[in-house]
Amino acid sequence: MESPAQAGLFFLHCKIASEKRLSMFAAMSRVSTLPLFHLYGDPPDDQAFNFVHVETLSSRSHIHNWTIAPHRHRNLFQIFVIENGGGTMHLEADSMPVESPALIVLAPTVVHGFRWRAESEGFVLSFTEDVASALGEGGEVALERLYKLAECTLYSFSKPDDISRLKRLHRELHEEIGLGRDSFEVAARAYLALICIEAARLTESRQRSGAVTLSTGDPTVEELRRLVEANFRHQRHIAFYAGKLSMTPDRLNDHVKRATGVTAGHLLRQRILTEAKRQLVFTQLTIGEIAYDLAFADPSHFGRFFKKQTGITPQAFRETSVKMRAEARA
Repeated sequence: MESPAQAGLFFLHCKIASEKRLSMFAAMSRVSTLPLFHLYGDPPDDQAFNFVHVETLSSRSHIHNWTIAPHRHRNLFQIFVIENGGGTMHLEADSMPVESPALIVLAPTVVHGFRWRAESEGFVLSFTEDVASALGEGGEVALERLYKLAECTLYSFSKPDDISRLKRLHRELHEEIGLGRDSFEVAARAYLALICIEAARLTESRQRSGAVTLSTGDPTVEELRRLVEANFRHQRHIAFYAGKLSMTPDRLNDHVKRATGVTAGHLLRQRILTEAKRQLVFTQLTIGEIAYDLAFADPSHFGRFFKKQTGITPQAFRETSVKMRAEARA
């Protein structure tokens, strides 16, 4: 039979557990979840396969008053060709100006949004990765290069003629899909391969000036990125990722450093930092709640990590980002 002290201790544990659950639900209610779409405004489609879609920039933007709110696509790659106009692109927690002519390459899951000027025009190509991969060796090379290009995201050009061939390919793909003639799916895949290769070629001349480094994606690095994406919230040790890749931590770090110029640990820290920035900008969670969500021991540990990576505190980053986004909307 329990003593009064034991019973009191039991009820104290229950009260603490209950308060933690209430705190968790309160935090969840304050989360401004980033929308996850198939195409912008459409429900997500986890089963999307063999999907290629192209539309004019204005067709979707003008019905949303030229403002595309920050959102994500779980399994879509996107290529934007900006022929005329421009505006502001919100990329993760940052904002940057976009002026035509320009090329934008977005990988799946990257947070992005736009505020276009009304005269803006161009094309938006969306496709699932399996489409390009199914094209054979050439398609795989094009897709790997696009992943590399997506690390920079925005490419500006000095003359409209610089993107003339890319515009023509998008226009022809738009017509091919719209007409829906016999074997248009095969033709769409061929156009996609040409567009991917042309996008890579457009930036190759910049390699000489050091503006971008174009190289075929490294399979080990890509697998590491997938593992980090799936596990970064609860696995912070490189030994875990090295074991999954049948490598020692030192060998993994050396391999990633040769392929990317940074260590595996750096890639992991940057993914954690990206998630922290997302939550600071797009949610109302407190600094402490974000720290615990990202498995830091306490808010001060999170604060030291964030400041070491960015040079400012989480609160200062949040305040600055909110101010910048308000000014961009004005």
